[in-house]
Amino acid sequence: MSSPLTIILAALCFLFLQPSCNGSKILVVPVDGSHWINMEVILRKLHSRGHDLTVLRSAKSWYIPSNSSIYTSIDVPMLEDESDKEYYNNMLQEVMKCRKFPAFIRTFYQQRLITDMLALGHRVLAKAAATMLDDPVFVKKLQDAKYDLMLTDPALTIGVLLGGYLKLPMVFNVRWINTGESHFTIAPSPVSYVPVPGSELHDRMDFLERTKNMLHYLYSVVEQHVYINPVYSDLMQRHFPPGTNLLSLQRAADIWLVREDFVFEFPRPTMPNVVYIAGFQCKKASPLPADLEAFVQSSGEHGVVVMTFGTFVSALPRETTEAIAAAFAQLPQKVVWKFRGEKPSTLGNNTLLVDWLPQNDLLGHPKTRAFVAHGGTNGMYEAIYHGVPVLGLPLLFDQFDNVLRLKVRGAARMLEATSLTKDNFQEAITDILETPSFHNNMKRLSRLHVDLPMSPMDTAIFWIEYVIRNQGAAHLRSEAFSLPWYSYFCLDVLVFIMSLIGAFIWASILVCRILCCRRSRRKMKGE
Repeated sequence: MSSPLTIILAALCFLFLQPSCNGSKILVVPVDGSHWINMEVILRKLHSRGHDLTVLRSAKSWYIPSNSSIYTSIDVPMLEDESDKEYYNNMLQEVMKCRKFPAFIRTFYQQRLITDMLALGHRVLAKAAATMLDDPVFVKKLQDAKYDLMLTDPALTIGVLLGGYLKLPMVFNVRWINTGESHFTIAPSPVSYVPVPGSELHDRMDFLERTKNMLHYLYSVVEQHVYINPVYSDLMQRHFPPGTNLLSLQRAADIWLVREDFVFEFPRPTMPNVVYIAGFQCKKASPLPADLEAFVQSSGEHGVVVMTFGTFVSALPRETTEAIAAAFAQLPQKVVWKFRGEKPSTLGNNTLLVDWLPQNDLLGHPKTRAFVAHGGTNGMYEAIYHGVPVLGLPLLFDQFDNVLRLKVRGAARMLEATSLTKDNFQEAITDILETPSFHNNMKRLSRLHVDLPMSPMDTAIFWIEYVIRNQGAAHLRSEAFSLPWYSYFCLDVLVFIMSLIGAFIWASILVCRILCCRRSRRKMKGE
């Protein structure tokens, strides 16, 4: 048999013998906003591999379309009227006020604002989930569809609740869950060196910082068990087996596709069913639109600065945008600024304001020199992927922690929006542009980020299909979560050992006293 024919037959046998799950039915519960951008990338890849996708979405969704060529949608009540973009802008104003407080306490004030948001959000989510599970027609429709998998972002608990109720294998596309970052729900998290989300700390903490970190951790425990879990208690009693709670449903997920990379995150303990897919949405830059390309090319040797503040927050305070525009006007670089609102009066001829910009393509352009951003996860990983240093102006949520991580690695600087002036902004952006270490450090992070045996996207798809092929991945889940808290920390063993030691000491003392008494009696008789 000729060698080419042998190779062809071997390849065909390999393809036919491979376990396949093409054509599987996947129920998807995404989160709106920037989270949807991540989820849609995965859905397009799954659709290209022949999977049948059904997406549950709010009828008032901001970004998730009802009509799509890659999935069928079902409108359900989710956050509806209570979830409004203006809510986040109002929250931004409150956060900016608290940023003026001393550094030690302002993070707790910020966390309190987030607690109020979580309390409201989880009440709405519990009500929406109850509406779905109390509707026998809706439940039967999902059961009759015979889905093979639940793919969800657990930042919205509806997917977790439905997946648990329908007893579907679950895969999480996750970074944030309940009170913070996903590892704090699924993996051991020693607070001596693992910074709690929102604490704005790094992994080398002194005594005062470790005290702050412990206080943040205790606050998150209170948040989970006082503000979040009780909201779902009635739903759990009516629709789930005794002893079920939100955490037990979440920890039952088969695979956690975590949008993180230890090039960016601080090293910490993890678990066998945690798979890292950070940067899976990143890709090589595509050509820019002709008008934008012409503007970028007009920058000459000085290059371009890109500025954007994401999907949730539409505007900074007027005085802040005026200061930024005035500082940009002094730069030799051209600036592309995603901006909505009243045009700043200090805007220079070198600055182009746009309603939308192709962020990935601009960051990947050879003339891009710096990225001014709020510190959202997607933007940070795209900056790492393309090796562009960052000037961070964090505003909400995890953005402060994100920018801090790049700052610790020497690839970013951070400014407070509340104290931003033309002079300090100009000094910071000039430092980013002219100091080689920022570019060199970010290029190094970029090399480490892409130096992988398998691309993050291929990794994500493999594990999703792995769970479908094997009807779950229970063998990867830790038994730690089935233990009572006192057994998990071996407190019962400690009490037992301390009891034995106490009994031994008591018995030793008793024996000594008896022997001493006998000796004393013998001495008295001898006298």
